Amino acid sequence: MRQSLISSAALIGAAQALNYTCTPSAIQAVLPKGANVNFAHPVATNGTFETPNGDTGYPNSPPNLPALCAASIQVKSVDNTTFGFGIFLPEEWNGRFLAVGNGGFAGGINYLDMAAGVRYGFAAISTDTGHNSTNSNGTWAYNQPGNVENWGHLAMHGSVVVGKEITAAYYEQNVTYSYYSGCSTGGRQGLKEAEYYPEDFDGIVAGAPAWWTSHLQPWTLRIALYNLPTTADYHIPAALFSTLNAEVIKQCDPQDGVVDNIISDPQGCNFQPTTLLCGSSSTANASSCLTGPQLDTVYNIFSDYVGENNTFIFPSFYLGSEGQPIFFSGNAPNALGTGYVQYFLGKGPQWNFTDYNDDIVALSDAINPGNATVGFDLSRFHAKGGKIMSYHGMADPLIPTGSTPYFYDHVTRTLKPQGINVDEFFKYFLVPGMGHCSGTQTSMNAPWYFAGGNQQVALANDIYSVPGFEDEEHDVLKAMMAWVEEGRVPEYIIATKYINDTTHDKVLRQRPLCIYPKQAKYTGEGDVDDAAKWECKALY
Repeated sequence: MRQSLISSAALIGAAQALNYTCTPSAIQAVLPKGANVNFAHPVATNGTFETPNGDTGYPNSPPNLPALCAASIQVKSVDNTTFGFGIFLPEEWNGRFLAVGNGGFAGGINYLDMAAGVRYGFAAISTDTGHNSTNSNGTWAYNQPGNVENWGHLAMHGSVVVGKEITAAYYEQNVTYSYYSGCSTGGRQGLKEAEYYPEDFDGIVAGAPAWWTSHLQPWTLRIALYNLPTTADYHIPAALFSTLNAEVIKQCDPQDGVVDNIISDPQGCNFQPTTLLCGSSSTANASSCLTGPQLDTVYNIFSDYVGENNTFIFPSFYLGSEGQPIFFSGNAPNALGTGYVQYFLGKGPQWNFTDYNDDIVALSDAINPGNATVGFDLSRFHAKGGKIMSYHGMADPLIPTGSTPYFYDHVTRTLKPQGINVDEFFKYFLVPGMGHCSGTQTSMNAPWYFAGGNQQVALANDIYSVPGFEDEEHDVLKAMMAWVEEGRVPEYIIATKYINDTTHDKVLRQRPLCIYPKQAKYTGEGDVDDAAKWECKALY
């Protein structure tokens, strides 16, 4: 792997006390060679930080902030590239440091998630990963290996190193604990930090991690092609996926002992799609049934992607994810797949998705753009004493839920022969009914909120923790802090569903999210929307 141009050793002796001085010149004075201030200015209590024009990936401005110093830094990196990061330094600092993640191919500084972190009292940073783009735009990667390496891992690590030095100088003391929170690409960034840079963080919260980049992006193409072209007899129109979703819920909902439209055990459901088979040719295009060829498509999208010689390539969707058919609603695959092949693998903008075959996976493995795919050997993070909590929505329509158990299983296969008990430092939980990182289908109304990566801004752009439940039982970041700092091992996180997904309304329901290998089961007595009426039971 390529190394960051910024290292802790290079910064020793560079820091001077800033004495809470929030000016460009004061912050520039503590930066290493190759790093420069873009801006630095204070934000008053209850003020709004105005996100700079041109932050394409994260253009929204966070309001109602605590008093803080806001700064942006640009750092030289490999191949004459640079990366940038933003930092919020609150007046009322809790002594800790937090980095937040990005999403998809997006470039830009995630000031909204930084704001969510700074409300806890963290000094918070976000990197732009070395470029500026929307979530699905990968054109910046074409023939630019330095840019891709920054996105893959260099920008996050370099931003953390410099960000910690700024923080130490600003407050005249080193950070006591360092944390990370992100989802999707953000989840991958956190796990990559654990693999490559174990000293950066004490605790990592990694949601729906896109850790297997070299296979996930080709799979994004493959899964869409099962339902294309739209003129094929096996094509399922987007409108019919709601019919499919309703039948999946009908068959798979009762597994946890409660019929509430929430699928808690999709892996334990013996789904029979033939119940949707049309009765005659005259109803083949009806909105309430599927033809035989369409049922073949259903089988494909719920089956693992396996290549030649029975080679496993990527896991399938969980039952319940079809309620948001993001990859099946257009005339072409999602740009996260096509753009990856065109720009990350160098096939060029002229490459057409109809030319896809399994050779693309082999090419992707050979190139491994940006060294973004996360390896299974997390032994150095374990040796350092670091902790990881990962999670994944069971109804995720973008990254198949099974990819997280797959990663955990392979970390276990790697570390157990070394005498390492993975459960001592790495835990994960699955979230029934939750989509990608946040939210839930209206057909389910499942509890999904626990202050994970990207979640606070999905609920509101100015809240703190879990409104009304600001504790380690309900807040995954606080649970991580309790594990790292107090040794209180998390056994579950309680998820909350607010009516209309707004804190201005009451709580609809709460439910425990059990740490693997346990699963929440209803006790059989009392209000099913009360988390206390559920218990975590072992799956085996």
